Amino acid sequence: MNIAQKTVLITGANRGIGRALVNEALRRGAKRVYAGTRGPLDTADQRAIPVKLDVTDASQIEEAVSQVGSLDVLINNSGIALYDDLSDPRAIEQSLAVNFFGTYNMTRTFLPLLKRSKGAVVNNLSLMALAPLPLTPSYAISKAAALSMTQSLRALLAGQGVAVHGVFLGPVDTDMTRGFEIPKASPETVAQGIFDGLLNKEEDIFPDPASQSIADRWRNGVAKAFEKQYAGFVPQTAVAVE
Repeated sequence: MNIAQKTVLITGANRGIGRALVNEALRRGAKRVYAGTRGPLDTADQRAIPVKLDVTDASQIEEAVSQVGSLDVLINNSGIALYDDLSDPRAIEQSLAVNFFGTYNMTRTFLPLLKRSKGAVVNNLSLMALAPLPLTPSYAISKAAALSMTQSLRALLAGQGVAVHGVFLGPVDTDMTRGFEIPKASPETVAQGIFDGLLNKEEDIFPDPASQSIADRWRNGVAKAFEKQYAGFVPQTAVAVE
């Protein structure tokens, strides 16, 4: 997927990785970039169009569909990470509401547009989808669920012309990781890596040094082998989420 002259929608676009994705899409010649935000978008580029979008608000998602009209690439980037110890179920519920159900509802609602364009879904996941950091277990739970959904959508949509990509993010220098004194990639280099992965038709994208260190082992590992094996049970005429 070369996004030059394509229409892209990015959730969580007002800061961090989302804002870097908007800038990178514009730099690569996107025809139009819809930036899902809760607040104003500071840009002078007329190709960038702010869309009021809280991914936990069904009415705002429906309004976004009517505003967008046509779409080539949906990037589900919105996310939250809470410090918790699994003692309060509200932390799990909030994490799932944004990181799992937000991604699910965005994909389900925009899927007709993506089928029409033979487009792509990009779900920003995390290395914590594979193994939790015990300081943020609710976040890890929600990202593990989002990974399973990504793999399922990939198989269900394979015969319908819609590509589904999972992005395994390592530590990135954003507000979400503030307080972690560890090596972090910049949002700008991560955005570049994500679009490079799209261009190279990578199902699973590893856009930063930490994630790249496991890329080959994941792609050649038993979990990926099972994913491919199980995908073979899905009829090519299968209908995904409607």
